[in-house]
Amino acid sequence: MPTDYDPIAELYQLSKRQPWRTHVEAHTLLGLIGDVSGLSVLDVACGEGFYTRLLKQRGASRVVGVDLSAGMVELARTQEAGHRLGISYQVGDARNLAFDGEFDLVVAAYLLNYARDRSELAAMCAGIARCLKPGGRFVTVNSNPATHFPTVPSFRKYGFEAANAGTGNWREGSPIRWKFYLDGQAFEIENYYLDVAAHEVALTAAGFLNIRWHAPQLAPQGEADFGLDFWSLLLTQCPVAFLECTR
Repeated sequence: MPTDYDPIAELYQLSKRQPWRTHVEAHTLLGLIGDVSGLSVLDVACGEGFYTRLLKQRGASRVVGVDLSAGMVELARTQEAGHRLGISYQVGDARNLAFDGEFDLVVAAYLLNYARDRSELAAMCAGIARCLKPGGRFVTVNSNPATHFPTVPSFRKYGFEAANAGTGNWREGSPIRWKFYLDGQAFEIENYYLDVAAHEVALTAAGFLNIRWHAPQLAPQGEADFGLDFWSLLLTQCPVAFLECTR
């Protein structure tokens, strides 16, 4: 079953503070996004607005956040009420977004991995493409479709575990279970496996070009704080991957 984020929204918000998310995930994703000064940006699967706020603070002219979870959107709107950055948040489904060629950039942190089959993946990619102006970019971080989750090592020292949650053969649509540990608390989310080829077929069918996958990068501060050896497992067998393409 797809994860219901409403009851875990606050815990998921806290998980964004884990060091690997700062020094690897955010560092790599924001590096790929690059300069957003003056751009119109849509953050799909925005959650409580972590990246949405960063994009606005980095100079984007218009930023909209969309998430399927009403609980996440409520948290994001609460943050907006306090910070008053000028971000609009709304509940919405990536497969049916109410925008038509309005954005220079679409960003998504952990969206495509919720597609349970190729048709859902195709619908997500088509929905994102419709939102972009010609020449606009889509940049995302996603569960790594090249990872064989039944045999992944333990990532517990980084504050999470990832594994195949199903029984039987590893195949398209197999569930992936993520468990996050936060100071005596823990929560789980589930997403689904589709391989690299399935992603590239869906993106190409939606009209995307220049599809490029990127390995994670480590921020200098992360190396300074923890040492390179601490990060070696995550960097060499990373269960998340980064992708960019152009409409």
